[in-house]
Amino acid sequence: MIKITLPDNSVREYDSGITAMGVAKDISEGFARNVISAKFNNTTIETTTELTTDGDLILYTWKDDEGKAAFRHSSSHVLAQALEQLYPGVKLSIGPSIENGFYYDVDLGEHSISDKDFKRIEDKMLEIARGKHEFKMRSVSKANALKLYEDQSNEYKVELIENLEDGTITFCDHDTFTDLCRGGHIPHTGIIKAVKIMSVAGAYWRGDENNKQLTRIYGTSFPKQKELKEYLALLEEAKKRDHRKLGKELGLFTFSQKVGQGLPLWLPKGAALRDRLEQFLKKAQKKAGYEMVVTPHIGQKELYETSGHYAKYGEDSFQPINTPAEGEEFLLKPMNCPHHCEIYKSGPWSYRDLPKRFAEFGTVYRYEQSGELHGLTRVRGFTQDDAHIFCTPDQLDDEFKKVIDLVLYVFGSLGFENFTAQVSVRDLSKPEKYIGDTDNWEKAENAIINAAKEKGLNYVIESGEAAFYGPKLDFMVKDALGRSWQLGTIQVDYNLPERFDLTYKGSDNESHRPVMIHRAPFGSLERFIAILLEHTGGNFPLWLMPEQAIILSLSEKYEKYAEKVLNSLENHEIRALTDHRNETVGKKIREAEMNKFPYIIIVGEQEEKSNTISVRKHGGEDIGSISVDDFSEIINNEIKKTLKSFQ
Repeated sequence: MIKITLPDNSVREYDSGITAMGVAKDISEGFARNVISAKFNNTTIETTTELTTDGDLILYTWKDDEGKAAFRHSSSHVLAQALEQLYPGVKLSIGPSIENGFYYDVDLGEHSISDKDFKRIEDKMLEIARGKHEFKMRSVSKANALKLYEDQSNEYKVELIENLEDGTITFCDHDTFTDLCRGGHIPHTGIIKAVKIMSVAGAYWRGDENNKQLTRIYGTSFPKQKELKEYLALLEEAKKRDHRKLGKELGLFTFSQKVGQGLPLWLPKGAALRDRLEQFLKKAQKKAGYEMVVTPHIGQKELYETSGHYAKYGEDSFQPINTPAEGEEFLLKPMNCPHHCEIYKSGPWSYRDLPKRFAEFGTVYRYEQSGELHGLTRVRGFTQDDAHIFCTPDQLDDEFKKVIDLVLYVFGSLGFENFTAQVSVRDLSKPEKYIGDTDNWEKAENAIINAAKEKGLNYVIESGEAAFYGPKLDFMVKDALGRSWQLGTIQVDYNLPERFDLTYKGSDNESHRPVMIHRAPFGSLERFIAILLEHTGGNFPLWLMPEQAIILSLSEKYEKYAEKVLNSLENHEIRALTDHRNETVGKKIREAEMNKFPYIIIVGEQEEKSNTISVRKHGGEDIGSISVDDFSEIINNEIKKTLKSFQ
């Protein structure tokens, strides 16, 4: 008999050799019908894998990310089989699952694939899927594995196998198809009910431009046709919300080839939006005891060598700037933390002075590859809402929790309500990736986990996602389209204080090393604004909108009254403008709606006589004729709903 522990910590006993699906059926036949993947003792297995030892078993359905990954990985096998049948002689390489889908890289030889072929590939995949072929794993000796692919003249699989240890090589079979595979599949192909080939692209073998370029075929799949339709509709909505499209339409930012790739230019409306975000956070930071600092855009190379950033990220930075002085080299600032360490080091500190909280909206520069640049989400110059807290070890827990409060305030004020906290820790199997003492790493990781627990955060622990100098708490936010983004990060660092020899005098009159907290609720203003644009579709919270209202006069006769209304709104601290163009009111309203003005104010003879304004809300809701004072109250009440005072 073996003991199987389930996620709810319940323990069940079974005869040795029971499968994961057998356990699922014992729990419930209805539940078992939905199980598509499993993990045993933290290793992904097939649902048909026999269990022969005690262990922890997790059963996954389509609702779980792990279940989706197995579903999409299995779909890539079906895609590969379809390609072999439709394009004889193709050579397969790799076909993993990715977020929202899968791909397969293939050498098509004399064949080619375009979007005209997508339907034919989809039909063949569904034909195969309907056969309900079981996915079966088997071990293969290295010699036999090599022979199979050498006989097929598939140099890609041969290269993969040559790098594997004999005794660790497995194949997956379904129907007449076999493929080199580590495992992790759904029970059978029949679960795949809907497929869509999304695109084709070129991809160098193993990502090396010196290797042959293969054809990468992207696809997605679902257990129901309805879910595929919903996903495709979501993609169409995402296109409408693309921040690059909205940024241009709303006049927020632009790019110039002459200025350089990945270097955004902020237009007046965008600059005002940035400034409001900065002032919003500065106000909260002031209440929380932060002091603003300013550091230069460059620093000596030695500064980043001391911090360890140059050794770790030197290749991703702009190349050093050589001055006329012999041996003098500067870098465009790739991060703010070394500068803040030097600010701390500029004065002697006592334990009574701590914590010191230095904040800066500091612009940094990183040489991202041109192919990776994407609008505002991946740029070469960006501004971080950076702050570094220097505190005693005893203050660490309290300071960390205060930063969590600040991040939650930012999210709440900007409409990000659906998020998960991710505790990013070391990969213990790769100690060479990290700097610093093991004991300090353990202290830092435990501090983050304890803070997340005490704050009641919904959190997960991810191994290998820590920064090279310390663990961190990342906030993974879901936007209005259900996409996940990493927004806001808090990091605990014992290493930079060591590298910069930072000290404070303790109550024992001895020198001690402070602990450093890195934090950035926005992350970068550029990326944050891009995500906020797509999350809101350009309909920002009212307190953040560049203009909160636009005033349309019915004719030239009422332009003076429109200006009077504008002055009155400005006295109420409402941002507005007038539209005096010689266009019909209908056209002006349509354009005001397209430009996302939250409120449209119309004035004419009736409004001038009664000293009122006629108000229409974005989206078409007619509020009616009211006074400016009443309108001001509507605005203030709406702002109070989202923008609460930071405690």
